[in-house]
Amino acid sequence: MTASHSRKLIDRHALSFPLLQDPGNHIADRFGLRFTLPEDLQDVYKELGLELPRYSDDPGWTLPIPARYVVAADGTIVSGAVSADYRERPDPEETLAILRGLCGWLGG
Repeated sequence: MTASHSRKLIDRHALSFPLLQDPGNHIADRFGLRFTLPEDLQDVYKELGLELPRYSDDPGWTLPIPARYVVAADGTIVSGAVSADYRERPDPEETLAILRGLCGWLGG
């Protein structure tokens, strides 16, 4: 997502942590988590007024596969979850428990 979209999400939800900004989905690509929307879905998005290239700063109509990684300060990935089905997401409480155990965040 672009920096301006990231700021909007941070402001809208009063987030107190940074969001990954990945214009062009290059980081997602390095993790093998980027795919190109088929042309028929691109047409649906366009009909709905959703110009994905403007949102992601990627003219190739790509999206990241939903993933959640918890990374320790030393760069170690302590937890990860990936699913091509965008409806399958880790339970937020699971993520919070991992963060609490890792560094005492969120009143742990």
